[in-house]
Amino acid sequence: MTAIKHALQRDIFTPNDERLLSIVNVCKAGKKKKNCFLCATVTTERPVQVKVVKVKKSDKGDFYKRQITWELRDLGEVDAKDPSKENPEFDLHFEKVYRWVASSVAEKNSFISCIWKLNQRYLRKKVEFVNVSPQLLEELPKAEESAPRGEAQSVAGGDEDALDDYQELNAREEQDIEGMMEVCEYAISNAEGFAEKLSRELQVLDGANIQSIMASEKQVNILMQLLDQALSEVDNIEDKLSSYEEMLQSVKEQMDQISQSNRLIQISNTNNGKLLGEIEFLVNNMDLSKGHIRALQEGDLSSPKGIEACINASEALLQCMNVALRSGHDKLLAVKQQHHLFSDLRDTFARRLTNHLNNLFVHQFNHFSHFKMTIPQFYRSSCLSLPGHDQSSTLSQHTADLSLPKHSPLHRDLLRYAKLMEWLKNTQREKYEGLSRTYVDYMSRLYEREIKDFFEVAKIKMAGTSKEAKGKFATLPRKESALKQESESLHGSSGKLTGSTSSLNKLAVQGSNSRRSQSSSLLDMGNMSASDLDVADRTKFDKIFEQVLSELEPLCLAEQDFISKFFKLQQHATVQPPLAQPEAEEVDGGMPSRVAPQSEPRHSISSEKDLVRMMMNKIFQSIETELNSLIALGDKIDSFHSLYMLVKMSHHVWTAENVDPASYLSTTLGNVLVTVKRNFDKCISGQIKQMEEVKISKKSKVGILPFVTSFEEFAELAETIFRSAERRGDLDKAYVKLIRAVFMNVEKVANESQKTPRDVVMMENFHHIFSTLSRLKISCLEAERREGKHKYTEHLQSYVINSLGQPLEKLNHFFEGVEARVAQGVREEEVSYQLAFNKQELRKVIKEYPGKEVKKGLDNLYKKVDKHLCEEESLLQVVWHSMQDEFIRQYKHFEDLIGRCYPGSGITMEFTIKDMLEYFSSIAQSH
Repeated sequence: MTAIKHALQRDIFTPNDERLLSIVNVCKAGKKKKNCFLCATVTTERPVQVKVVKVKKSDKGDFYKRQITWELRDLGEVDAKDPSKENPEFDLHFEKVYRWVASSVAEKNSFISCIWKLNQRYLRKKVEFVNVSPQLLEELPKAEESAPRGEAQSVAGGDEDALDDYQELNAREEQDIEGMMEVCEYAISNAEGFAEKLSRELQVLDGANIQSIMASEKQVNILMQLLDQALSEVDNIEDKLSSYEEMLQSVKEQMDQISQSNRLIQISNTNNGKLLGEIEFLVNNMDLSKGHIRALQEGDLSSPKGIEACINASEALLQCMNVALRSGHDKLLAVKQQHHLFSDLRDTFARRLTNHLNNLFVHQFNHFSHFKMTIPQFYRSSCLSLPGHDQSSTLSQHTADLSLPKHSPLHRDLLRYAKLMEWLKNTQREKYEGLSRTYVDYMSRLYEREIKDFFEVAKIKMAGTSKEAKGKFATLPRKESALKQESESLHGSSGKLTGSTSSLNKLAVQGSNSRRSQSSSLLDMGNMSASDLDVADRTKFDKIFEQVLSELEPLCLAEQDFISKFFKLQQHATVQPPLAQPEAEEVDGGMPSRVAPQSEPRHSISSEKDLVRMMMNKIFQSIETELNSLIALGDKIDSFHSLYMLVKMSHHVWTAENVDPASYLSTTLGNVLVTVKRNFDKCISGQIKQMEEVKISKKSKVGILPFVTSFEEFAELAETIFRSAERRGDLDKAYVKLIRAVFMNVEKVANESQKTPRDVVMMENFHHIFSTLSRLKISCLEAERREGKHKYTEHLQSYVINSLGQPLEKLNHFFEGVEARVAQGVREEEVSYQLAFNKQELRKVIKEYPGKEVKKGLDNLYKKVDKHLCEEESLLQVVWHSMQDEFIRQYKHFEDLIGRCYPGSGITMEFTIKDMLEYFSSIAQSH
């Protein structure tokens, strides 16, 4: 093994500046034995690198080659398999586990021991050794002692010991050696002589050193005496220092006492400063001035100065009560007393404020109620004092007194307490909710009376616009009928249901002005075919309905704005409602209806906007019912009123949604709009039903059907009303339904007509429909307009062709037979040889229609056409001109057949085209 080690060192490691420290002959475990060597090496240059190299002997010679090199720092674990038994197997854990079997246990132990030493020296014990005997991991393993001394020394011990004893020369030593070698000429050539020379010089230097030491003994004795003197001086100094130390010890004790006193004084000052800060904090944040206390206890809540003082005092009280106390403050007696004082002041002022606002609500309610009760008597006495006026007095006189009292003075007075209400909301929730319920209760009763009286007057005026008011008004409630009976004998009125006025926001004013300008555009009704009385009545109804909506809208907006400001309900928060919300339930027709207050459950409200809307529902709970009643009355008076109401209501809903889509006004008007839309649909369905039920006289001519005229009136009225409406789509759908029903029922009546030919009924009515649609230019009915024109033209041509067969009946039959023979395959020039169609038969038929007879026949035809057609549509000349063109066409057709079937016969008609034109012209002029 020693020879192999020297060979490996010489051939493989020396060229790479490496020294071989240990070697083991191994083979891989579990495979065919292919021997190789694992070598532990270190580099000769610094820094030292430790490696494990796998070396294999070449198959073709005696030289060795290195296969794999591992850095020792990459070795994670050495596993000797069994620490108690001799086992040649061991594992090395690099990037993977390598399993080896050594040729002998001694080589294995020597290699593992070498690896352990290298790990201890260079890797700071990084490698883990598992299943290795503790005796093996010593400086001199027992395995090496048991092995032969020479072999063990050669395998592992010698070089490692040499490695441990070796010390590298430093730079100074190298310079000295180089200097000595330069002085000695044979330092290189005769190394032994150079070494002997150095040895002699070393002996000389040692002798000189000994003599120098012996010569310096006298100085040493002198030095010793000086040291003895110095020691005595040190003892004296120590004695003095001891005395000084005793003196300083008493001073130290006094200074300690002074320091302790200063520390106690400093702690006391710090505590006093902190205490002063706490007292200042409590005084500054929890001290309420006497003026504020006086304002809370005795402040005047009716004067502006008193209200301002109460507001400032309440805010100061709330700030004192909400101060964030520090830890331990709540245990102080003064703090507890202040909290008790604040609670008493809060309860006292909340009670005073609640009582004052309750009294104010009652006073204002009684004031407005008294004022409201005087209105009907004043209205009636004013009407009775006037001289007689007829039922059709101007609309301005009717609508002037249709107004609701304004509550802006009440709102203005109460808004002074808005900040106090906010304070009450934050401190006394129960009293705040009680005030909310009180206000809603009083205002709901006040508004209910005002709105009911307002709608009673509106219904009287609305019913007065109809000639059938008496009969239709009999179905109203008893109170309304009694009020109607009192006013039936009156012919005019000048009383005005006006209260105090206030200016709303610009949006409400502009919306009202735009609606009034829109309603004024509906006065232009001169082109309607209905009577002037109907036009005036419908226009008055439109004005009254617009006035009702225009009065309700600012009233609701002002009340909602007041509730939001007074009760401070603009911020989003989850609150408990001060009153129960009426539930909506479905009644017949799908409209929401309010149930009785006794059955109202309390619900949690997600936001204060919902609370505002709920209070508005309670206050104005009668508006939706009254509006539906007014709409029912208007629809009963005239079903066409639903058109006006749909336009007006749609516009007001659109305006309300632009202001606040979730407001009470927007929701309520939206619900009422559903009723108006339902009435509009019912109006359309009623017209269609009337079309289907129309009956015509069997003894008189049909003419223009009543439902065609009704459709024209409806379209003219609707186009005037819906000129600038938002809900144009509803009208377009109604147009389509109506026109399809008109088309279907015109054909139905034409088929059932006995007196008037079907073509005449179709021609006249579709001509009327076409003229109406062309004049009104309704874009959604453009296809129906073209269809009407097509049907009119088609039936005009059919009627003309059927009527023209009578004046020249035999001639028509003759030439129809000629055309039949030609169609059967007879050549045209051979037709004259047919017995029934020879030239003699042709001349005989032509002689039966001289010019005089033709003119007489045409005159009879004119009279018959005149008898068929109605005067309203004025289609006689159109039909007569069409017959003239058709007659000329037939004349030319007859001449063409004569020329083709009877060539060279010289047979011609008894009259010419010029004669025919004179006949038609003279007949038309004579009638």
